[in-house]
Amino acid sequence: MWTPQQLEQFAAADDCRIAPFREDGATPGTPTFIWSVVTPDGLFVRAYSGRGSSWFQAALKQKAGQIHLAGQVHDVSFEPVSDDANDAIDAAYRAKYGASRYLGSMISPRARAATVRVLPRNA
Repeated sequence: MWTPQQLEQFAAADDCRIAPFREDGATPGTPTFIWSVVTPDGLFVRAYSGRGSSWFQAALKQKAGQIHLAGQVHDVSFEPVSDDANDAIDAAYRAKYGASRYLGSMISPRARAATVRVLPRNA
């Protein structure tokens, strides 16, 4: 699990890039800028364009990769999120990105369906 200090840094950071592994299961893909949020249940990201997003599809298929966040690179695993966790994740998006004109898209049903939890790997 992430440490409380890491989650605090992640919550404040606005520099998240996600890079699920490529087909070989070992080479990170091209880092893609993505919004990240922290709830009491951990670190989460969503695909703005929904389940068809290439990084989201790779994350579900490979279940691992890297994130660049809070000035560091982390080896991570990805797991899909059940819909009952999405209300708290929506609230975190509202709190962190409430001033953005893109917030509506990030809390839409399309993006909610493309939410993943990001966990540290080999921890």
